Amino acid sequence: MASICINEKLTDDELRSILSKLENDKDKEIFGLVCKRWLGLQSNERKRLAARAGPHMLQKMAARFSRLIELDLSQSVSRSFYPGVTDSDLAVIADGFRCLKVLNLQNCKGISDKGMSSIGGGLSSLQSLNVSYCRKLTDKGLSTVAEGSQGLRSLHLDGCKFVTDEVLKALSKNCPNLEELGLQGCTSITDCGLADLVSGCRQIHFLDVNKCSNVGDSGVSTVSEACSSFLRTLKLMDCFRVGNKSILSLARFCKNLETLIIGGCRDISDDSIKSLATSCQGSLKNLRMDWCLNISNSSISFILTKCRNLEALDIGCCGEVTDAVFHGLGAMETEMRLKVLKISSCPKITVTGIGMLLDKCNSLEYLDVRSCPHMTKSGCDEVGLQFPDCCKVNFNGSLNEPDVLL
Repeated sequence: MASICINEKLTDDELRSILSKLENDKDKEIFGLVCKRWLGLQSNERKRLAARAGPHMLQKMAARFSRLIELDLSQSVSRSFYPGVTDSDLAVIADGFRCLKVLNLQNCKGISDKGMSSIGGGLSSLQSLNVSYCRKLTDKGLSTVAEGSQGLRSLHLDGCKFVTDEVLKALSKNCPNLEELGLQGCTSITDCGLADLVSGCRQIHFLDVNKCSNVGDSGVSTVSEACSSFLRTLKLMDCFRVGNKSILSLARFCKNLETLIIGGCRDISDDSIKSLATSCQGSLKNLRMDWCLNISNSSISFILTKCRNLEALDIGCCGEVTDAVFHGLGAMETEMRLKVLKISSCPKITVTGIGMLLDKCNSLEYLDVRSCPHMTKSGCDEVGLQFPDCCKVNFNGSLNEPDVLL
């Protein structure tokens, strides 16, 4: 009987169907080792790639992976890949990966506005760009991206210290579908820039302006009203101009807010937090308000009892908080869903208060009690405090912190 060659019987579409059913990355690589035909199909179907490569290798990759959608060239914070990604590399990417939708260049410190101009001119389908800590970038190059990639949905510019309100104007004018914007540490961003942003980008789900010291109540209030039904995550850490007006605006407009970071916003007080807890009691999951020194037992107790889906809470360095914040938990009809609680440097909280919490919360996974003199390991052992099996208790800083509240 004559032998049958599988390549003569199976069409390209049938082979693609086989490849699509392989879930393991290793199996997909083995598929490409069968023969040149299978390798070509595997290459054309590949959608994601993480690489370290210079212009010559990038050209070869572009020829092989012509339908690539996601490309990750990000570099480690601690170790830069020498010579790293350059403007010449970005020119190759813009010319060779025309289907690209996601590009990660985080910590690629060598690139400049020239490279961004290539991206803006060549990648019209780009939807997500991360150039965090690419410190040479300015408004000029990033505005070119906004003009050329008008379908942009996610943009991260954390640590790009030369970025100003001009970028936000360009985004507002050209990128109406923008949903996620990271501006952490962009200290030249102001309330006027945020107002310009949301005049055109009204679907913002995620906004990070941590450490943007020129952002205050006016900008936050404008964002909360313009993006009221969309906003899920707002990060305002160390924005010292942010106060009660911002929180009351969020309470009024943003009923679907899930994550709020206001650590270091020292002018925020109990009444505005209670309003927020009432408005967002079904949606709020993560709340960080360490160093909010005007916060007391009343608002924190209100949060714990009202926000039934709360999963992470940081009240570190709120020194006047006592065990009284847990007194109302016993009257709750349902179990708490809290997974992360950070109470470091809250010296008035004791094992008694934590015991009340644990009576109502079996889901706790991480508890930070550093610099709490009444919450020592030996003290917990003495009273027989029983933590959930999955819970890690950070007594002295020896445990890695979860990043949910960063």
